[in-house]
Amino acid sequence: MRFLIINTDYDEFLRWLYTTHRGLENLPYDEQMKVRSESLFGVADFYSSNLRKLGHEAWDIHANNEFIQKAWAREHGISVPELKWQFIWKKNIIPWFIRVKSGKWFYRVLSAQIKYYKPDILLNQAMPGISTRFLKEIKPYVRLLVGQHAATRLSESEDFSCYDLVISSFPPTVEYFRQKGISAELNRLAFEPRVLSGLKAGGRPFDITFVGSFQRVHSSRVALLEALCTRFSQIRIWAPKIDHLSHGSPIRKYYAGPAWGREMYQILGNSKITLNHHGDIAPYANNMRLYEATGVGTMLITDWKVNLPEMFEPGKEVVAYRTPEECAELIQYYLTHDNEREAIARAGQQRTLREHTYYHRMQEFVEIVRKYLR
Repeated sequence: MRFLIINTDYDEFLRWLYTTHRGLENLPYDEQMKVRSESLFGVADFYSSNLRKLGHEAWDIHANNEFIQKAWAREHGISVPELKWQFIWKKNIIPWFIRVKSGKWFYRVLSAQIKYYKPDILLNQAMPGISTRFLKEIKPYVRLLVGQHAATRLSESEDFSCYDLVISSFPPTVEYFRQKGISAELNRLAFEPRVLSGLKAGGRPFDITFVGSFQRVHSSRVALLEALCTRFSQIRIWAPKIDHLSHGSPIRKYYAGPAWGREMYQILGNSKITLNHHGDIAPYANNMRLYEATGVGTMLITDWKVNLPEMFEPGKEVVAYRTPEECAELIQYYLTHDNEREAIARAGQQRTLREHTYYHRMQEFVEIVRKYLR
């Protein structure tokens, strides 16, 4: 089968990618895609590479990466608007020029790619970012239109009936679409083992780490970490930004900046304990940190969720807390009981590598889509 996978990236990540790799935007499409995949951010090329291992054809699209998309367009003879300079004037301020982005290229390039690759399965992993109106127009060019969405709220104004199938790692999302009369199946998140070959050896210099973000759904996360910061001076925290935290938040003292992809995995791998917190959502375990942390062999302390035992055995493969107080007690205990901590970390990694890799998930995904292909 032929799979085409649509992803989008955070603006903060794209700025980091092109700032870190100077001149990347001027390179050919394949070279930009190689750097993007090797960043290991998000799902990188984990879906497509494992689908190819299973004998299928698969390609990735990073739909909102303007440099990559326009490089593809140029190399395939597609005319798209270039960035333009615009003269800006404000009262009492010296005038200046700015580069003004045009969104006209977005769907023009995406449409051309879908028609070019002629996929059997179009998997849209960015459901909020791709117009359903566009998808309805392009649907005749694919055999099966599949959406993927995890836990965040979707717009009620969108008509998702254009999708033949939705997959989700979050049980309530599966139920949400089924109630709307749209076929939906559970397909959990995972870990990519090839990440391990890129990690540098160096022990575990960090006692306690948290790598994540602070958004509106994370008020309880902020409260938890602020409490832990007042108790554990060795904690280190990485996040894209902390702008909205109060000026007096103790998190600021232990904030180490953003960590994307490969650097994030290295931080996890260098940690004795890393923390996970799902945010203010329904009581289900469902985020990538479950698999990323265990996958690199770090002991994970995560918030208790009713379905956690479906993925990991609490107390043997991960450790779970129900309150901030219990979280602090667990941290204190396992920092001083090295053998127990390391045994749990090993067991968690073994479970992830045995059952929770992207190869396993793509095997499941292929079986799912075969049921729906007509």
